[in-house]
Amino acid sequence: MTRSVRRFTLALVTALALAGAAAIARQPPAQQQSGGDVAALRKELAELKAMLLAIQKDVQETRSILQKITQPQPQAQRGPITDVPNVEYATAGAPARGNREATVAIVEFSDYQCPFCARYATGTWPQINKEYVETGKVQYFFVNYPIESLHPLAFKAHEAANCAGEQGKYWEMHDRLFANQGLLAPPELVKHAAAVGLDMATFQPCFDTERHADGIRQELAKAQQLGVNGTPGFLVGTIEPNGKIVKGVKLVSGAQPFATFKQVIDGVLAEKK
Repeated sequence: MTRSVRRFTLALVTALALAGAAAIARQPPAQQQSGGDVAALRKELAELKAMLLAIQKDVQETRSILQKITQPQPQAQRGPITDVPNVEYATAGAPARGNREATVAIVEFSDYQCPFCARYATGTWPQINKEYVETGKVQYFFVNYPIESLHPLAFKAHEAANCAGEQGKYWEMHDRLFANQGLLAPPELVKHAAAVGLDMATFQPCFDTERHADGIRQELAKAQQLGVNGTPGFLVGTIEPNGKIVKGVKLVSGAQPFATFKQVIDGVLAEKK
């Protein structure tokens, strides 16, 4: 776009210069010109100069506008912690850990092939589990959020985990998949299922027929509607004892350090007292 404007400007300047030269050529020699002819010529040249300056100004303004349009605009940066007082998430069917009587809950949106999710699962999660889940302060839920465009093996890994859940071993499979993130191809998933002690005669048909595929896609769509646009993401909020709806207070984005989660969780716990 800028080159086109430059070519246009050059052509326009050349045309105006030629027009000025032609105007001068049309005039008789200086010794034959009258005072009126000279004044008219000067006026014409002044008008041409003014016109050229005006066009140059327009071209500069046009170039400035085009640059703003064509240059990528910086996106507004959202911090790792966002207030989400109007967000609610129905946890029915989601794998859960912790005290069902707890009135604070965390909903994790995660992807088994996401390296940041694995960093959280193997680093930060054990600290959250020890301080908040095992002590009965927090209920914890896991939501499938495989991003297939980035992680082509993730979807089948989530299916495998859900099939393990049918036999009451969701979390054993969950932990194994994150601990072996480089081994998520379907044949490896079958080996993981056997390693966690699943009945393979039950697991294999579930896995092969994609029994949980539709449910995973529904979870993914629901999470996106809530504004979760990456993994891992965490909705921290309140829940009634044995309840099914988490009412959001904060959304934590990314594999944040334990200190960040502690700040958020302690804040929500304090509000419930």
